[in-house]
Amino acid sequence: MSTDPAPETGPAAAPGRAAVIVPAAGRGERLGPGAPKALRELGGFPLLVHAVRTLAAARSVDLVVVAAPPDPQGLAEVQRLAADLPGDTRVVAGGSSRQESVALALAALPEDCDVVLVHDAARALTPVDVVEAVVAAVRGGAGAVIPVLPVTDTIKAVDGDLVTATVDRSTLRAVQTPQGFTRAILTKAHAASDPAAPATDDAGLVEALGLPVRTVPGHAEAFKITTPFDLVLAEAVLRRRR
Repeated sequence: MSTDPAPETGPAAAPGRAAVIVPAAGRGERLGPGAPKALRELGGFPLLVHAVRTLAAARSVDLVVVAAPPDPQGLAEVQRLAADLPGDTRVVAGGSSRQESVALALAALPEDCDVVLVHDAARALTPVDVVEAVVAAVRGGAGAVIPVLPVTDTIKAVDGDLVTATVDRSTLRAVQTPQGFTRAILTKAHAASDPAAPATDDAGLVEALGLPVRTVPGHAEAFKITTPFDLVLAEAVLRRRR
């Protein structure tokens, strides 16, 4: 038996903070003319307010950074809203695309944020439990993680108006947000991305690097509010919650 003293390991390194980026610069034309989508009202408050309140209620979230519309009026409005929001909520000017907005907010994060989530303001009713599950998965070792739901509709591949195949839906999942990443992986993914061929979500940028993306269960109430009908559905969900 060795009599050498055990090596000194020292205290475990403390985990860094978790931040959430909320890209909120999009116009949202499918909701009709008017304010940017994130500033459309639901139950008397903008979608952005609902989304940030949920994020701030998640105990694992330390900071929320909103990428606001870059025009002076939109930026000022989001800054005004952020002043009344709970938690540590900061605002930066977004870009001309969702991808650019996320990259700008990512560059503005404090250095001690090592877990980064990206959340659509349009998913304003996402339950807190989904946020917590995503952070926990990243903390547990996943470099990238997304909340998903099984696809319940029958899916057809088509060519024009002609059906060419029925797709096996057992391996398909509908993707939601927040999507979570280690900061290093998300930064690398954005640095390697092609602005001329933007991905529809940040997980797609990670996939393009050949890195694995894990999943956690999503929630039906985390649907994206994109059309006037979605607003009607969201109002019904709010009434039920109250």
